[in-house]
Amino acid sequence: MRSHNRRNFLKGVGASLGASLLFSPFYDSIANAAPGKKPKRLLVFFTMGTAPSIWKPTSVSGETPTFSESTSPLAEIKEHIVMVDGLPSGSPSNNHGSADGLTGMGYFSNGPYGLISVDQFIVEKLKAAGTLASPVPSLLLGADTGGGKTGFYKRDNLVPESSPVAAYSTVFTGVSPSTPTPNDTSAEDRLRRRKSIFDNLKGEISTLKGNLGSEQKYKLDLHLDSIRQLEERLSSEVVGGGGGGGGGCTVPTTPSGDLTNNLKANQHHLDIIVGAFACGITRVAGIQWGSDQTMNVALDEIGLRGEEHNGMIHTGAPAHSDLIKLEKWLHEQFVGLIKKLKSIPEADGSGTLLDNTLVAWCRDMGDAPNHTQNEMKFVLASGTGGYLKTAPGGRFIRSNERHERVLLSLCDAMGVTDYAGFGDPALSAKSPLPGLAAT
Repeated sequence: MRSHNRRNFLKGVGASLGASLLFSPFYDSIANAAPGKKPKRLLVFFTMGTAPSIWKPTSVSGETPTFSESTSPLAEIKEHIVMVDGLPSGSPSNNHGSADGLTGMGYFSNGPYGLISVDQFIVEKLKAAGTLASPVPSLLLGADTGGGKTGFYKRDNLVPESSPVAAYSTVFTGVSPSTPTPNDTSAEDRLRRRKSIFDNLKGEISTLKGNLGSEQKYKLDLHLDSIRQLEERLSSEVVGGGGGGGGGCTVPTTPSGDLTNNLKANQHHLDIIVGAFACGITRVAGIQWGSDQTMNVALDEIGLRGEEHNGMIHTGAPAHSDLIKLEKWLHEQFVGLIKKLKSIPEADGSGTLLDNTLVAWCRDMGDAPNHTQNEMKFVLASGTGGYLKTAPGGRFIRSNERHERVLLSLCDAMGVTDYAGFGDPALSAKSPLPGLAAT
């Protein structure tokens, strides 16, 4: 078999596609790849904390939970989820607005690296490895996040795009369906030329794979997947996106209606994220519901109006009847998201979007009424044969390990196994939470 060295391979790639798609850090990091089924995408679903009394299962048999009223919608997707509870943060006495939720670091302690949330850390690592070939590296959306802190950081606090109209325009410009005139073959010719370049590149990579071990081949497969996403994006520019029974790029309808209702606006944001996943426009996305200080609620269909922080989290104890209504509605949105991902086939035939996506519901604190970050809570979801170890009745795990270890599991799920630069450098168990990943 013909041998290849990295310099000759990169030279061939540079001639066919340009140095922007592949560069040496990707090859330097091949040996760090983790074995096992990894998702192509990560979606962070972020909310304020809740009251432990309304979130915890009413009972647990082994690891099988009996859902509470507020979490009862999860029963519809129980075979896809893992609930995790009991995990303290590194700064358990921190208040609303602490950065711990997604960074693993305290509000007043930036550490030697500065604050970075797990989604942005993953993006930086995938970029450095050359495996993030998507037009939008990170898609952060969320209405009603002004006036307080968000969970997303990249050294400074990041503010998600609040307008569904602006988000839709940014994500899907150039992807919307179009019909070329019969004599206009320039688009098809352009696509044909680009595809020949990609075919040449894939051939080079396939030849290179013959000389690599299993872990190195896994990392190259990730890169081939990124190239495939670019091909799908190019195809959508000509044919206006796919859709229908064959899967592929499914562009949602343009947001309309009363977009001043922030919760309704976030429903549009969820559709935009799913469409962006389907079209290969992004691999990492996040949505935030409200900020650390407020979320304005107007849900006439369930008879709920008010403001979450002062009006529900810190009012109505011990019953928390309004907070239960809101939490149940949020769980319904989470379930709807999982079902939508499950309903859309992958363009390459590798199952559904859910089969290749890890969804993580994360919070800014574990016990919001008492302002503590003990007992941090997560709901994780993945598809059939995905990253998570799931069970037909769902799984509930209670652990006293630091909650940062769940965040490290998200890194591991996306193929990032070098954790230097993330979270608390003093954390002794700098590794994913045991028991989450399928073996």
